[in-house]
Amino acid sequence: MTIRDWIRNRETHGFPTFSFEDVRDSFTSQSEQVIWNELYRLNSQKRIVSVYKGFYVITPPQYAAKGVVPPPYYIDYLMKYLGKPYYVALLNAAELLGAAHQRPQLFSVMTIPPRSTVSTAKNNLLSWIYRSEIPEKFLSTRNAETGVIKFSNPELTAIDLVQYEQHIGGLSRAVTVLSELIEKTNFVDASEGLLACASLSTIQRLGYILDAVLDEKAQADTLYAELQKYGKRLNYTPLGKSEKAAGERNKRWRVVENITIEPDEV
Repeated sequence: MTIRDWIRNRETHGFPTFSFEDVRDSFTSQSEQVIWNELYRLNSQKRIVSVYKGFYVITPPQYAAKGVVPPPYYIDYLMKYLGKPYYVALLNAAELLGAAHQRPQLFSVMTIPPRSTVSTAKNNLLSWIYRSEIPEKFLSTRNAETGVIKFSNPELTAIDLVQYEQHIGGLSRAVTVLSELIEKTNFVDASEGLLACASLSTIQRLGYILDAVLDEKAQADTLYAELQKYGKRLNYTPLGKSEKAAGERNKRWRVVENITIEPDEV
C-alpha cells in the first residue's frame, strides 16, 4: 500500500485527519525523509492540507478546488492531537451565536500555554489566544462537518470580547458585536464562577459598556449586583487600556472615560 492509498483508506473509513507519526508508524520500512517528501508532494497537489506542523487534513471534495479547508472542519481533531483544551472564541464564537457583524477573517482559538511556536505561514487562518485555564463550565458545543466544536457561551464571549479586544480590532469593534450578542446574555449568578474568568477591570469595562454605551440598564444592573456579591474592591481603571488614564470618571463602574467608543452601525 502506498501512502496515497493509505490516506484514501483513512478517508473511506471516516478519519479526516492524520499526523506524521500516524504515517511513520504505518510505514516502518520507509525513512522519515521519504515520508516527508511524499507528504509534501501530496500537499502540493492539494490532496492533503498541512494545517499545523506534522498534522494534516485530507482535503474533502467540497474544498478541493481552493485547497483550503476551513478550521471548523478540523479544529477539534487538531486540539486533541496537541493534547490541549480549547474553545472557539471572540468573533467566531459570536458568529456561532448569531451575533457576528461581519464574517471574521481569522479563526480565533482560545487555549492554554505554552504558546504555539509554529509560524503563521504554516496556517494563516488560525489566531491563537491564551488564558491560564479553560472554563469548561461556560462552553457550548455544536455539530460540525466532522464532529463537534467547542465555543464560548454568550456570557463568556461577551467577557472575552472586552478582555481580548486587541485581537479583534479594538473596543469599538467589540461593542459593535456586543450590541447584537447582548440579546442572548444573562448575567444572573455570574458571581458563581463566571466573573473569575476575567480580570476585574474587564468586568468593570463590560459593565460600563452595557450601562453607558449600549443603554442596557437591566443587564448592567444584574452584572453590577453580581459584582457586589463577588466582594472585590474596585479601583479606577481606564476604558482604553493602551491610552492615557485621563478623562471623566464613572463612579458606579469606576471607569475612566479616556476614549470615545464609536461602534459601527448594525
